[in-house]
Amino acid sequence: MSVAIYNTLSRQKEAFKTLTENQVTMYCCGVTVYDYCHLGHARSYIVWDTIRRYLAWRGYRVRYIQNFTDIDDKILNRARKENSSMEAVAKTYTAAYFEDMARLNILEADEYTYATRTIDGIKHLIHELEQKGYAYSAEGDVYYSVRQFDGYGKLSGRKLDDMEAGRSGRVETAERSIKQDPFDFALWKSAKPDEPAWESPWGPGRPGWHIECSAMVRDRFGDTIDIHVGGADLQFPHHENEIAQSEAATGKPLATYWMHNGMVNVDGTKMSKSLGNFTTIRNLLDAPEGPSPMAVRMFVMQSQYRMPLDFTEQAILAAKNGWATLNEGLNFGTQQGKKLGWTEQAVELDSAVVEQFQTSMDDDFNTPGAIAVLFGIAKELQRQGNLIVHEGKPDADPAQLQQQWQTLTQLAGVLGLEAQAIDSTSAGDISDADVDSLIAQRKAAKEAKNYAESDRIRDELSQQGITLIDKTGGVTDWHR
Repeated sequence: MSVAIYNTLSRQKEAFKTLTENQVTMYCCGVTVYDYCHLGHARSYIVWDTIRRYLAWRGYRVRYIQNFTDIDDKILNRARKENSSMEAVAKTYTAAYFEDMARLNILEADEYTYATRTIDGIKHLIHELEQKGYAYSAEGDVYYSVRQFDGYGKLSGRKLDDMEAGRSGRVETAERSIKQDPFDFALWKSAKPDEPAWESPWGPGRPGWHIECSAMVRDRFGDTIDIHVGGADLQFPHHENEIAQSEAATGKPLATYWMHNGMVNVDGTKMSKSLGNFTTIRNLLDAPEGPSPMAVRMFVMQSQYRMPLDFTEQAILAAKNGWATLNEGLNFGTQQGKKLGWTEQAVELDSAVVEQFQTSMDDDFNTPGAIAVLFGIAKELQRQGNLIVHEGKPDADPAQLQQQWQTLTQLAGVLGLEAQAIDSTSAGDISDADVDSLIAQRKAAKEAKNYAESDRIRDELSQQGITLIDKTGGVTDWHR
C-alpha cells in the first residue's frame, strides 16, 4: 500500500509518487522573524515534522528545507519600535524560533535558507520574468503581470474575473497607481529612506515577499520539488504567486504536491492579537498549569491536520490526560522490565499493530487514527502495571508485554512522542515507617467512623506519591 496525500492543487487524495525513487524533496514556508512563535506556528511545524518523520520511517530519504523571511515590513516596523535594526530583530526571533521548536521536539531542517542570503538568485529570477514578458519595471519597482500567466488561480480556485467583480464600488485612491493592473504584485521594491537596500538593475531596493520563496526553492532544489507545505493562510496569495513566478520562469511545475494545515482557533474564534486571544508557545509551556511539550504534540495530532483546530481549556486538559496515559505506557519498560526478567535485546515488533498504524498514517497522515492505535497498547500496559503492583504479577506473557512496549515506543517515536520520566521524587520524602504510621491512623479513623479524617490521610499520602490499595479483611497495601 502506498502513501496517499491530499493535494490542494487537485483537491483530492493522490497516490504519492516521488520525482526520484525513494527520495523526497520537501520545502516548508517558514516564519517571518519579527515576534515569538504562536500556537498557529506550533500546529504547523508539528504537523510537518510528523509527516517528515513518517516518510523517513516509511523508507524515503527526505531532504527537508525551510526558509526564514528576514526581510519584511513587519520586521522593519518592529525595528523602528525597538529603536533597533532589521538584522538585530531577525537574529533575536530566529534564535527564539529554534528554542521553541526544540522544546516541542521538532527536528531541525536539513537546511535553512534566508531571504537576505538569496538576493542574487532573487534578482536573477526577476530578470528572467522581465525578459519573458511576465514582469515590468515602474519607477524603481518591478511588478509581476498576473494576467500574463494563464494558470493564475489554479491552487486557490480563485478567478481574476470574479475578484475583479468583487472590487466594484470601491473608491480608488487619489494617488495614481504605477501598476498596470490592480492585481499585479511587487517583485522588487524601490529603496525608501532608512530602510535596508541592495543594488539591482532597477535601482537600489529590496525583494517582495513572494519572490523570495520562489528563488529559495529554485536555489536549493531546482525547478520542481515533491512537496511544498505551509499553513492554509499562505495558499492565497503567497503560494498562488509562487506558482505564477516559478512556473512562468521555468515552464515546469513548482511542486507535485501542495499541502496546507488548518488554522488554530481559540474557543471557536480566530486567533489574533487584536482580539486578545493570542498565545505564544513559550507562554503556553511556561504557564503554571500549562501542558508539557508532549501534551501539545498530542493536542495537535488528535485532530486531522487539514481541519481547523480549536484551542480550549477542555481540549488541552484532554490532551494532558491523554499524554499521561500514553506516557505511563512508554515508561512501562523502565518501571517493570527488570521485574519481568526482560533483557535489553530488541524484539520483533507486533506486526498487526504496525500494520494498523501504517494504514492510518498512509491515509493522508491520519494521526488521530495512529494515536488511537498507540492508546490501545498504552492502556493495556497501564492495566498490566496495575496488576503487577496490586497482585504481584501480570496476567500476560512477559515476552509479549516486552513486544508491546517496544512496539509502542518505536511507533510513538515516529510521531515525535518520547517518554518523559514520571516524577517520583515526592514519594521519596516520606519514610516507610511514616507511611505505615499514617495508614494505622487512617485505619483507626475509619473504625471510629471519622471518614473525613480517613480521606484526609489518604489525600495527604497521595500528594506525596503514595497509592493505597484497600483489600478485604481491613488490610491496606501501598506503593510509591
